[in-house]
Amino acid sequence: MTGARRSDATKDAILAAARERFAHDGYDRATIRAIARDADIDPAMVMRYFGSKEKLFATAAEFELRLPDLAEVPPEALGRRIAAHAVDRWDRDETLMALLRAAVTNPAAAERMREIFAAQLGPAVAKVAPDEAATRAGLVATQVLGLVLSRYVLGLPPIAAMDRDELVDWLAPTLQRYLTGTRTAG
Repeated sequence: MTGARRSDATKDAILAAARERFAHDGYDRATIRAIARDADIDPAMVMRYFGSKEKLFATAAEFELRLPDLAEVPPEALGRRIAAHAVDRWDRDETLMALLRAAVTNPAAAERMREIFAAQLGPAVAKVAPDEAATRAGLVATQVLGLVLSRYVLGLPPIAAMDRDELVDWLAPTLQRYLTGTRTAG
């Protein structure tokens, strides 16, 4: 194996171990030593490749929301499509959960979460709702993140107990309003 391939393999092993450790322990409890042990390398190597725990987390937390192409969704079905996608996506991704848990207490993780939503959700919403797209995307994010926090992190009984379809039924109308509705003046 060449040096470059060995370096890439080491980096990949560190990132895989970091994703698992952050998902399992959360940002605050995950340590560089534990990540290095999981990757079967010296902790100094983690620091050599990533410089700090925050930088490692930011790299490990690279992920796609994998939003559907909303331009192909009928306007009256946008809320339901995003609600279903959000519930399905968060149900299956521990990296997203680790990022959310960390974002609540860690400024670097919170910034990473903002970057991901701005770079991925903002443009998707702008395609279907160009007027006030940033505001609409932000409001969609409040609902999705609030739901996820309530269901998966806090485990609020009525929300955590809902099945997927019931959850989508409740969330979809609010997202629909944020995407296609108008603001009411008070």
